[in-house]
Amino acid sequence: MTNATPLSKAPRPVLPEQALPYPIYAFTPNRDTLGGTAYLIVHPAGNLLIDSPAWDEVTQSFVQAQGGVRWLFLTHRGAMGKVREIQEALHCDVIVQEQEAYLLPKVKVTPFQQTLEFPTGDRAIWTSGHSPGSACLYHPTSGGILFSGRHLLPDRHQKPVPLRTSKTFHWPRQLRNIQTLIKEFSPETLAWICPGASTGYLRGATAIGQAYSALMALDFSALQQQLPPGL
Repeated sequence: MTNATPLSKAPRPVLPEQALPYPIYAFTPNRDTLGGTAYLIVHPAGNLLIDSPAWDEVTQSFVQAQGGVRWLFLTHRGAMGKVREIQEALHCDVIVQEQEAYLLPKVKVTPFQQTLEFPTGDRAIWTSGHSPGSACLYHPTSGGILFSGRHLLPDRHQKPVPLRTSKTFHWPRQLRNIQTLIKEFSPETLAWICPGASTGYLRGATAIGQAYSALMALDFSALQQQLPPGL
């Protein structure tokens, strides 16, 4: 007799204190994506799922209750999970940066290059570094919310940082793309970051606040000297 896989907990609202114009929900970390956190933006133009949540009965029922999903946006190759099953169940468009698209030969994908605008006003941004096709999604409400995938993760002090691992594709490029985000946004347009993993470091919070100031405080000289683990 084998042990059944435990079901996910119900997703929880993101930034409930902000009275968001469009509800956002965070799913529990997904074992299939090494503890990745997926998000759902509920919007009249179509719901947008960011990365693959654990595809079990709890998730399926919740997503259907919200009206399904029009788009599934993948922030990087490690966030794909059961993307094929999700697309078959929800008949959603799968959006992925073109350098990751080949990893999904049995999935109908919509690849993009630098950026892609959604009818919801959200925008996909190519931020190569963690993986070749790593990307973020910018949501232009409540001061601006960046869904960062694994491009930026919270540290123990709840600050957004790049994390160099043994599997990092291109560390200098990852740092340059963070600097590009700093140039593109401002304190008025980037208030929050919703990371795609390590959300336990948020200690019950659902997003990293004062996001732009935190990015400005990064020491890029020190980060450039950082060696991969084990060296």
